[in-house]
Amino acid sequence: MFLFGDLHFDDPLLNMATVLVAGIIGGEIFAAIKLPKVTGWIATGILLRQIALPGMDTGLDAKALDRFLPYMHFVLGFIAFTVGATLYFASLRNTGKRIGLLLLGEALVTPLIVGIALYFIGPLLPGGESMTKHPAVLLAAIAIAGAPGTTVLVIQEARSRGILTRTLLAAIGLIDMVAVAIFVFVTTVLGDQSGWLHAFQSVCIQFAVTLVIGTACALIAIGLTRTFVSPAFLGPTMVAVVLASWGLAAGFGTSGGILACTFAGIVVTNLRHDLVRSCEAYLQTISGALFALFFTFAGMRLDFGLVPHAVALVVLYFVARLIGKCVSAYAAMTLAGMTQSVRNYLGIALLPHGGVAVGLILLVAEDGSGFSDEIKVLVNTVGLSALAINQLLGPSATRFSLIRSGESHKDRARLLDFLQEHRITVGLTGSAPEATIRQLADQLYSTSGMTIPQEEFVQMVLRRDADQTTCLGRGLMIPHAILDDGDEIKGVLGISSQGLDFDAPDGRRIHAVLLLATPQLERKRHLQVLAAFATAITRDTNLAEQLYHAHSPAHAYDVLHADEQADLNYFLEDAAEQAGLRENEVSIKRKAR
Repeated sequence: MFLFGDLHFDDPLLNMATVLVAGIIGGEIFAAIKLPKVTGWIATGILLRQIALPGMDTGLDAKALDRFLPYMHFVLGFIAFTVGATLYFASLRNTGKRIGLLLLGEALVTPLIVGIALYFIGPLLPGGESMTKHPAVLLAAIAIAGAPGTTVLVIQEARSRGILTRTLLAAIGLIDMVAVAIFVFVTTVLGDQSGWLHAFQSVCIQFAVTLVIGTACALIAIGLTRTFVSPAFLGPTMVAVVLASWGLAAGFGTSGGILACTFAGIVVTNLRHDLVRSCEAYLQTISGALFALFFTFAGMRLDFGLVPHAVALVVLYFVARLIGKCVSAYAAMTLAGMTQSVRNYLGIALLPHGGVAVGLILLVAEDGSGFSDEIKVLVNTVGLSALAINQLLGPSATRFSLIRSGESHKDRARLLDFLQEHRITVGLTGSAPEATIRQLADQLYSTSGMTIPQEEFVQMVLRRDADQTTCLGRGLMIPHAILDDGDEIKGVLGISSQGLDFDAPDGRRIHAVLLLATPQLERKRHLQVLAAFATAITRDTNLAEQLYHAHSPAHAYDVLHADEQADLNYFLEDAAEQAGLRENEVSIKRKAR
């Protein structure tokens, strides 16, 4: 409490205003020297803990910060909600094997390497005398967590697109869910004296309860948006979902507020994907203030006086986590049969450590966590210090991975943008064209928003194919339909390495079937797709062989989107520019005549 005569400046709102302004200034200073703002916020919080300012409690310590926990819980719940919202199931098609293996590696390999390093090497280092089983296990669980916000931001800045990028986007939210699950299990086991089986049952109960809570809150909100709530209040309604999910989880006596908000995000994004965008857009204008205050408060919980004594532990934790990420990612991608660039660079790209990790550290530090003050201080000091290093190096590591994998600056519009990995299938079957078309139509409708009933679309395609065969020769078939509405081409690609006997005009088996749904506005591009595919397949035998024998959708995606296939899958702006240049040349020649 700051004293000036008989005045007492200890109001929480005044404290928050002071912390926010200081955090903003600290973040801008760090940004000016090309460092992440979040690192500046944490550093500012560390500094504020040591000094007293007008409107700030003198010597404000971690326990005094507990009165701001409702705010911290809201921001953490919002982060968890957005993490869940990244798990849009329609876009995860064909990624199941490698994502499943990666999650298994993150659940086992990363915490195992970190835990062993801290437990066996930690006590031998300066300041590591108190590194016992409990803090080692807690930090190992926290090490799993990533940083979805930071990762997405780096991907956007790098204008990245490709299999590594797609794997990152699909996995980063699930990795945080794994981190939360392992953390809840670990804290329950450490605090439960009835054995690990009872602890496992407690975790399952917590998951079930938080799943019901998150789902119920999401369904109620979706119902309200379809009946009473106007479009202007979609964002505030989603904020209410975050508040209700966390509050109900706490009210039922669970420690799964993060889980409840994550489940709510998953349900909302898969039932009404547009509502997630409404929530993000609503909070976009104040997200800077939310996160600046959140991370500055997190920094204030770090007693910097303890950091120099624990610097060896911090370095050990950082290095062990990096090794764990790289080993688990490399092993998972090798087993999944991914390309060398994905195997080599995915682990480095997973280095960023963010909001969920901060939240888990804060949960350990809370009064009701059941851990001793010594454990709280050690986890807080090592965890937040290592997180500050990760915030400094993590974004650069992700950017480095995207560049070295060749996926940086690949987000410009291309001719075949609609053929993303989840819209490609291998092992295509069918004894007749109609059966194959129906199989691909199922995939098209499960991965794309279509405006006409599926059966109506199928009949349009079949009528077109009956009028004139869409088998173009050399193993390629492109059934299609022209739709009255819509603003973009939608399509799926099916590949059969064995080939389908459809009585093609040239007598060859069909190995690739490209099903297209083209609106009237995109007929020109539709013709470009047909011409590009037909020309590339008939001209480039190597391309055809690679595509026809692709062993996975990811492999087929790499074949079609490789730099070597610029003639097939060109950048549309480049094509438009070249067309403009040709028109200018013709105009100049005409004038010269």
